[in-house]
Amino acid sequence: MYGLYIHIPFCVRKCLYCDFYSLPTAKGPVSQRVASEDQPDQPEFLAALGKELSALPENFRPETIFIGGGTPTELSRADLRAMLQTLRERVDLSGVIEWTCESNPGTLTEEKIEILLRAGVNRFSMGVQSFDPATLEFLGRIHSGDEARDGFRLLRSVGATNINLDLIYGVPGTPTEVVQRDVESLIELNPEHAACYCLIFEDGTPLTKLRNKGFVREVDDDTELAQYNIIRSALNAGGYKHYEISNFAKSGRECLHNLLYWGGGEYIGLGPSAHSHWNGERFANVRHLGQYIKRIETNRTTRAFGERLEPEAKARETLVMTLRRLDGIAAAEFKQLTGFDYHTLCGDKINWLTKEGLLDASNDRLRLTECGLFVSDAVFSELV
Repeated sequence: MYGLYIHIPFCVRKCLYCDFYSLPTAKGPVSQRVASEDQPDQPEFLAALGKELSALPENFRPETIFIGGGTPTELSRADLRAMLQTLRERVDLSGVIEWTCESNPGTLTEEKIEILLRAGVNRFSMGVQSFDPATLEFLGRIHSGDEARDGFRLLRSVGATNINLDLIYGVPGTPTEVVQRDVESLIELNPEHAACYCLIFEDGTPLTKLRNKGFVREVDDDTELAQYNIIRSALNAGGYKHYEISNFAKSGRECLHNLLYWGGGEYIGLGPSAHSHWNGERFANVRHLGQYIKRIETNRTTRAFGERLEPEAKARETLVMTLRRLDGIAAAEFKQLTGFDYHTLCGDKINWLTKEGLLDASNDRLRLTECGLFVSDAVFSELV
């Protein structure tokens, strides 16, 4: 299975915690703006993206598409329509099974949803993060809880039948009972999928700078774990299967594009900062819109880096990615994917992590335990 990712590098406003590459388009404080030469007009970006689409390998026929960002629905109706038309003209989409578009409450309109549906989008992912006013204000979101509900209902009314909603927990100052209400509000809306992430203090973000200056304190591990378990328990009771560390789905509604990532599959990313894994090589585009456009206009590579992992390193990476799924990976499947036996590859580490109660290696299958789920990053660092 092949996947296509398209990165739309525009947002109305940058959120406090966001580390994804995007440029704010709304007027606001100086800290929210970028120099004018760093933010060409959106038509220039779309022209560059069109050229990048034309340069895709001839044998590239995606089965999943994910349009992310940034906020794809920040594009104007005309730009959104033009981008989707260019995509249909330059890529063979006859094999597409799942086509996701990210959106945020406040940028959705009935006409934009109709444009996306007519183009072939059959899955929407909406960044709610919380329904709580204080939490939304702290995170820097542009919408209210009621606007999130309205956005979801608008998607439904126009014809969206497969919707993911994002939530964030572990937010400083947000009580655990608010997290409980957030997940209950999500379940009440009854989306097909939910993604629930613990807030991360990424390097260079305004949130991390506030923490480093002593204005914000990270939530302690015990509270984060309690909130994580509340979310898991509520979603399980609500009919959602917990199939990946942070992802939950109704039966048959797992995100195929993300499963491609977690299975070590091949995909191509387009747009500034987009990452790819193609023919065994990993590479990424420059994380700068102006440079991305200029390089395409002058027929130069957009790559910021590229690497081809040695077979053993690639096998370790595949092991870590597949362990993100709660069902883990069978020994035979891993051998077929990588050519390696995971016990031979890192048996001592697996044995130690099993004794510590973080991995379950029974029945010729390796998976995270209940205890291992919450400290998965530490487990993965041992295996890589």
